[in-house]
Amino acid sequence: MAKYDLNAPEPATRTLDSVSGISKKGLPSGTVGVLGALVIGLSTCAPAYTLTAAVGPAASEVGYQTPAIFLMGFIPMLLVALGYRALNTAMPDSGTSFTWATRAFGPWIGWMAGWGLIAATVLVLSNLAGIAVEFLFQSLSILMNDHSIAELATNKFINIAVCLGFMALATFISYRGMTSTKIFQYVTVVFQMAVMIWFIVAMFVGSGDPANVEGRTPELSWFNPFEVSSFSAFAAGIAVSIFVYWGWDTVLTMGEETKPSKGRLSTESKAAMILIGILLVLYVGTATATVAYAGLGDGPTGLGNSAIVENVFAALAHPVMGPAAILLSLAILVSAMASINSTAISPARTLLAMSHYRALPAAIKRVHPKYKSPHIALLLSSIVASVFYAVMRFISEDVLWDTITALGMMVCFYYGITALASPWYFRKTAVREGVGSVISKLVLPGIGGLLLLIVFVKTTIDAMDPEAGSGSSIAGVGLVGIIGVAVLAIGVVLMLLQAKASPAFFRGGVLARVDASSDTSAMPVFDDGLGS
Repeated sequence: MAKYDLNAPEPATRTLDSVSGISKKGLPSGTVGVLGALVIGLSTCAPAYTLTAAVGPAASEVGYQTPAIFLMGFIPMLLVALGYRALNTAMPDSGTSFTWATRAFGPWIGWMAGWGLIAATVLVLSNLAGIAVEFLFQSLSILMNDHSIAELATNKFINIAVCLGFMALATFISYRGMTSTKIFQYVTVVFQMAVMIWFIVAMFVGSGDPANVEGRTPELSWFNPFEVSSFSAFAAGIAVSIFVYWGWDTVLTMGEETKPSKGRLSTESKAAMILIGILLVLYVGTATATVAYAGLGDGPTGLGNSAIVENVFAALAHPVMGPAAILLSLAILVSAMASINSTAISPARTLLAMSHYRALPAAIKRVHPKYKSPHIALLLSSIVASVFYAVMRFISEDVLWDTITALGMMVCFYYGITALASPWYFRKTAVREGVGSVISKLVLPGIGGLLLLIVFVKTTIDAMDPEAGSGSSIAGVGLVGIIGVAVLAIGVVLMLLQAKASPAFFRGGVLARVDASSDTSAMPVFDDGLGS
């Protein structure tokens, strides 16, 4: 078995065959089982946080078809998940989208896929911290019975200071390694899921209360996506609904750390498929209950009220749950806090993999000798997310809404590329394996990838409208569109700079562009000296 030291100086030339495989990166193996991966996945998706931030923007785009758009958002996620599962089974690697797209399409597309994942997670980390700040002060307001405390979250300087504190705490927990992270997630996930189920049931019951003039009985038409008014509204709604499902792929970034599986599917693949099913039921159910209870009016709790659109549950907590509203506030607070912690897993491991394969500076790939966490990558993603949030808080009318919309664009971008990597990588072997493989590895992931890239292009064009998102704009161009284009442009610039500084990866000298018929890297074929 050929060995290649990734810490050695780069030779002037290198053949593809000598470095065609993937390798371990020093992360601890066998530390996470199916249940642990599922809990971390649920924590990353953060149902309580995600829904309070997404139901309002989705309803503002598609109205009573919000449940339909959440249902439609699940379809490309399922198709993409099939591609992810196939790629993860063939090439388990913490770099996921970056590694797989590189193997299928080459280093340049692979690098941008990795950048899309990193950018999306940085955007959501800033959003998570913003939600956590709002619900911290709301929880204190309820406990102290003083509404003025909740207003402290609107003070930009206080908001940013507390946000940075949350980011620092979550980064510290992740810094301590996967074991510490897992224990923290079990507690927070059980609490938030129990409160969310209570809240959903209470909304369904409250929607039929004669005293609730906004309440409506759910109708089958709410689940009909063809009643959405326009394709632009449909695409915008899909981008938001994709945001709510996004995060399940974090489970697959732990492929080098999960326990061996006894079945055909790997441990992380099993957890990912279970997670997607749970999210479908929870999200469509919550969307239906929220629309039924709140309606689309512009009253204090109506989804047509622009003052509550970016944080719907804050307005609904007391009307729906009465004295128990504090539990919902706390559930969303811990949901956001836990998700900051678990979401940091994905960009840190992608940064680790990109550095490991010489697609980023070598310093980023360091793994802590005691905690076995990619601590440099963690610190880097946390710092960038904190700076981004601080800047956005000053230039955006509704920073949370705008970052969600921009996040949806980035997710469509890198999910689309990753999904298309499956049919291209397996194009020769799937045909020989039979009809089942053709459908699960080629046809369905290909459809999912194309759908997401179409949504990405459409939402990017629409986001240039100054009325897009919260209505914030710079020089007559929508802030959401500027964010999306700027983020991708920054990625291109960094990629070109890295290609000049360390060209081996971009020449195909570290990860070869191959397909499944010629790939011999299902097991590591070279070692970086860090051990497994």
